[in-house]
Amino acid sequence: MFMLVYISIISLILLSGLFSGLTLGLLGLDAAELKRKMSLGNKDAEKVYHIRKRGNLLLCTLLLGNVWVNSTLAIFLGSMASGAMAGIIATGLIVIFGEIIPQAAFSRYALQVGAKTAGLVRFFIIILFPVCWPIAWVLDKVLGREMPQIYSKKELIKIIEEHEDAHESGVDADEERIVTGALTYSEKIVGEVMTEREKVYALDSTTLLTEELIEEIKTKGFTRIPVYADSIDQTLGVLYVKDLLNIPLRTPIKELFKKERMLQVSKEMKLDVLLAQFIKTQIHLAVVKDIRNRLEGVISLEDIIEEILNQEIVDETDLHHVT
Repeated sequence: MFMLVYISIISLILLSGLFSGLTLGLLGLDAAELKRKMSLGNKDAEKVYHIRKRGNLLLCTLLLGNVWVNSTLAIFLGSMASGAMAGIIATGLIVIFGEIIPQAAFSRYALQVGAKTAGLVRFFIIILFPVCWPIAWVLDKVLGREMPQIYSKKELIKIIEEHEDAHESGVDADEERIVTGALTYSEKIVGEVMTEREKVYALDSTTLLTEELIEEIKTKGFTRIPVYADSIDQTLGVLYVKDLLNIPLRTPIKELFKKERMLQVSKEMKLDVLLAQFIKTQIHLAVVKDIRNRLEGVISLEDIIEEILNQEIVDETDLHHVT
């Protein structure tokens, strides 16, 4: 008889630890993260997600089960000892083996243990469903179901930084740099990235091609150059340096440049909006003008790409690139 009581007490302590550990471990797992891991083929996440997605029902089941086990354990211990001794023994066993140890273990290995005990948890959910479902239903209506964890851009960037610092994540410095650039470039405006008017290298359409001009273009290192009439505010098109090959000297620039339409934008325009226009129109160069139609600067598709990559693609003196 006493052997049966001892076995029952040990079984109840193990069940108490299981319920306590699962309460902390499973409810500490984010349902949205489990769903994401499940979509990536994680079998453990798939097993746990189906019992974790109904958080309030799971909570009621585990807490009710834990209360039932601890109450039964106190009754069994009371049959072996009386008075204060039974209370001290019951409290000590429950706190150490039913709370502290299992919660410490389950909090660290929640996903693995949860996957292995998913069938047992599902069994308890079915057994206690008549009692737990009404309570869970009320909690869902009053408190609402759990919302997925949503991160801001700054939080995502911080997470990427932390993952880059951890060797086991597989995220390297280049990937962190690119992801950070992709998340932040849309917050920048054209005025922050453009080549300002004073630094824009452009040619008058009446300029003649000379050896000195060719050497100057080589020195500048540009691959395409805006062409204007009379004033730089009146841009006509783009001169591609590659088109100067085998061209006779003294040829006017107006006979060499291509009268391509350039986008006209304001310096307050967001970079992501301009990128969408570049892609839609297949035009890769834009002039930045103010309300008086004066040129304030020039920006290219490659300038935006460099902001996304957080890195210069070519030499920093190349202000107008071929894309």
